[in-house]
Amino acid sequence: MHGPASSGWLLVALCAATGVYCLLRMRSGVEEQRSAAGGEALMGFGMAAMAVPAAVFTPPAWVWPGYALVFGAAGLRALWAARSGRHHLHHLVGAAAMVYMAVAMTGSPAHAHAHGTSGTPVLTGALLLYFTGYVLLAGVRLIPVVAVAGGGAGGAPVPAPGGGPGAGGRVASGWGDRPELARACRLSMAIGMLAMLLPL
Repeated sequence: MHGPASSGWLLVALCAATGVYCLLRMRSGVEEQRSAAGGEALMGFGMAAMAVPAAVFTPPAWVWPGYALVFGAAGLRALWAARSGRHHLHHLVGAAAMVYMAVAMTGSPAHAHAHGTSGTPVLTGALLLYFTGYVLLAGVRLIPVVAVAGGGAGGAPVPAPGGGPGAGGRVASGWGDRPELARACRLSMAIGMLAMLLPL
């Protein structure tokens, strides 16, 4: 997880900025936004702390079991929430990936943290495949969909149904409620997760 200092700091900045935005989303008037934002903020800040370059700060050994415990609890919460919506399964996979990385760091000597020799190749590969697929799918979903009014050439482009700023065509009340920003936030965290899993 701990690679070169410059890329490590970029990852810290990306994950911390994502965590801050998720905290702001917790003030949303939309219940679904609030319920997902807390777990995503925890994930963003946890990833930011985990990505700090080892040359700057090497955490004590007790930190990694603490990470596993916190993200294990977050995974159980996501599993419980998945009863009401499938999108919580992504939170479950993210929490499981954090537990996996924390356990890998716990079981490895301090010098292995920079060399990426502490993971299980099959599990690491499965997580890399999942997050690669998620990044590609989320990236495609962020591309605006435009339909031509009247179906003819030269017509004025209008947003396609369901592509508006709020679910069900309703306009979201604030910038923190915009679903495309929430998707971009999740995409950023998935990219960060890929960067953290690659050296493992």
